[in-house]
Amino acid sequence: MTLFTRKTTTRFMVAALTFATLMSGAACGSGSSSAKDDTKSGAITEETINPGTLTIATGDPAYTPYVEDNDPESGKGYEAAVAYAVAEKMGFSKDKVKWTRTSFDAAIAPGTKDFDMNIQQFSITSERKNAVDFTPSYYNSTQSLVVHKDSKYASVKSLSELKDAKIGAMVGSTSYTVAQDKLKKDVQTFNDNATLAQALDTNQIDALVIDTPSAYNIVESKQVKEGAVLGQIKGSEDPEGMGIVLPKDSKLTEAASKAVTELDKDGTLKKLQEQWLHEYTSTPTLG
Repeated sequence: MTLFTRKTTTRFMVAALTFATLMSGAACGSGSSSAKDDTKSGAITEETINPGTLTIATGDPAYTPYVEDNDPESGKGYEAAVAYAVAEKMGFSKDKVKWTRTSFDAAIAPGTKDFDMNIQQFSITSERKNAVDFTPSYYNSTQSLVVHKDSKYASVKSLSELKDAKIGAMVGSTSYTVAQDKLKKDVQTFNDNATLAQALDTNQIDALVIDTPSAYNIVESKQVKEGAVLGQIKGSEDPEGMGIVLPKDSKLTEAASKAVTELDKDGTLKKLQEQWLHEYTSTPTLG
């Protein structure tokens, strides 16, 4: 017969309690981790300004080929299509996306925002990163010149021939930076592309600088009557590209950036560019 002394009984009870505590802790840890993972997987849709709905902003108006017929809700146009593809990757179905409008300058200014994401041809720059977050690039555009068909500048073959021309570009844009760098320092600025086009149409300026797809839209939509795309500016391809803007330190930035990266890797961005932007790749280049 085995006899248990008070000491051995106490040791047995301590060991049993220790084992039970360890098992209980492991179970709790497992449950806690699972709950945390579950929360993390669904939390992104609750981090928006209106929980459960992704609010995406674009320009007012928004132009072809980025947004067809100024109707981003249709999903037609390169940026509208990209926005919905990114939203889907982040867990938002099309009916959970709400569109709003902002000016270009207000979108990249410091401060609170009334959108979760904003897509309207924002070039990624270190200066802008001080005020807002960016996803990786979804498109690397060049800049082009638009003139009147009957302008004395309509037949120029080099940028140097535009040294006496009055050049215009949208304030704060990559187009403005390129115009100053490649053409002349004295570049007139306008608050948006609509007033920029109007300035050329009414002969306030001789030529405007804008990204190549938008240049064609300005001509094709008759925003500039008898307008013509003179050509792309040599060396104007944006090395950083265009990124989707998010409020500074947004909780959605990581998910949105991952979505853009995945769409690039799986070929979706290339397919959408071929669908909406293919006609702009053969524009002559002016050096």
